[in-house]
Amino acid sequence: MTRRQLPIILALGTTQTLAWASSYYVPALLADPMAHDLGVSSNWIFGAFSAALVISAMLGPRIGRQIDLVGGRQVLSASNLIIAAGLVLLGLSQSIAVMAIAWLVLGIGMAMGLYDAAFAALGRIYGTEARRPITGITLMAGFASTVGWPLTAWGIAHIGWRDTCFAWAAANILIGLPLNLFMLPAIKGAKQAAAAAAAEKPHLPLDRTMILLGFIFAAVWTVTGAMAAHFPRILEATGATPAEAIAAGALIGPAQVGARMLEAGFLSRFHPLWSTRLACLTHPVGAVIVAIFGGAAASAFALFHGSGNGILTIARGTLPLSIFGPKDFGYRLGIIGAPARMAQAVAPLAFGLLIDLMGAKVLIVSSALSLSALVALFLIRPERSPD
Repeated sequence: MTRRQLPIILALGTTQTLAWASSYYVPALLADPMAHDLGVSSNWIFGAFSAALVISAMLGPRIGRQIDLVGGRQVLSASNLIIAAGLVLLGLSQSIAVMAIAWLVLGIGMAMGLYDAAFAALGRIYGTEARRPITGITLMAGFASTVGWPLTAWGIAHIGWRDTCFAWAAANILIGLPLNLFMLPAIKGAKQAAAAAAAEKPHLPLDRTMILLGFIFAAVWTVTGAMAAHFPRILEATGATPAEAIAAGALIGPAQVGARMLEAGFLSRFHPLWSTRLACLTHPVGAVIVAIFGGAAASAFALFHGSGNGILTIARGTLPLSIFGPKDFGYRLGIIGAPARMAQAVAPLAFGLLIDLMGAKVLIVSSALSLSALVALFLIRPERSPD
């Protein structure tokens, strides 16, 4: 990455870390105290979170199209305001209905402010040269769970879950909003281009490659969503103590960043298909290790899962870019990413039920999903599509 790219990468890396930590990674720790306060099962919280991810999936193509037209500054800045509003509403919740509305607002904010939107913004700025900037922001945001979970846990312990929501909302306003608003460049001629293209919705055929990519990212994001919500619980089912499970979970972020450094260096010489195939193997390998050695291997499983997830996150942006090019990149990401977000929406609740039935054997299901994505990757040609 060049010196001109570095300020934008640092700004987006910071805002992405904040956005993920204050939205997607919140339910894993807030669900129990929130459910206790509202007098309901924690499954209600995960159900509302799933609904938020459905909203995010439905809005993905529209958000991507908007970024294609006007760039990412307005969209990502607005996401900070909307995520903050959702968090404030969540902190004020006294009933299931208000809590559900808060999560729906957060779903809109996540559609506008997480990786797909950031990748689309970088694609709009850098075109075919966006691979390294995409890797750069994920290097930083890979620490979102490592930073977010301890901060959320500290907040719950010292100021309560409601004030923790308010604190995350303030961070979005005071940190995220200025960085997105002032560090991302305005796109020259964006208003004129938007006016000219508003009536012409691009036609992107759902060809074989698009369908395969949609399936691949849906499969691996089901695993990612399930692990983000239930990782400590799954490890405890394998025999790890609560302390071992939390310590192992803290390794996921560094593992993601380490794998992304490998992607930025050695693996950048190869087509993204190769690194994506490698990434689909790591979760099953980690699952085999923990199946053999039990909870004592919790940290090894976390390292394998985290490293694969780190590369897969980059692949969600770089693989479609390398195959299709930068034209209508944001809109295409929204279409490809919609099944993945839908799968993420179902994963926390579905895997919660599966863990009740299967215990640690739920890793058979997650490994099968990862391997099915690997098979699909071998059906994709690396050559760029003619369109």
